[in-house]
Amino acid sequence: MPADPVAADGLPPLEFAFPGPLRDALVAAVLSGAKTSTTGLFLEGEELPRPGDRQALIDSAGRPVAVVETTGIRVIALGEVDLQHALDEGEGYATVAEWRSAHEEFWHSDGIRAALGDPGFTVDDATRVVAERFRVVRATGADAV
Repeated sequence: MPADPVAADGLPPLEFAFPGPLRDALVAAVLSGAKTSTTGLFLEGEELPRPGDRQALIDSAGRPVAVVETTGIRVIALGEVDLQHALDEGEGYATVAEWRSAHEEFWHSDGIRAALGDPGFTVDDATRVVAERFRVVRATGADAV
């Protein structure tokens, strides 16, 4: 089996959501160029990417499908997320309120609460989030060698 060029580069993985339809949609949005930003929960002690860092974008099958490069990173309060960031997530949000509703639904899901080890986890305006901007350096595709 040929070595995957992304995995061979030893890049850290970039995984959106959980494997399944949401991840598939997010990966497709990245590959199409529609998604150039993402937002995650800020977790104390977690190492954040820095501008210039590269990661391997992982699909639902666990395969690296692209190399992405961080172009900007901000740790901000959830209530500070602006419209441009929400639009650049490439998921069709027209307002920050739409963006926030979808993200709260995800962050309040059983999967996230289980991953955090907190069955009552909730977010509010003061919750710190990581607002990351990125660009695709190269798509690897399933047949890349």
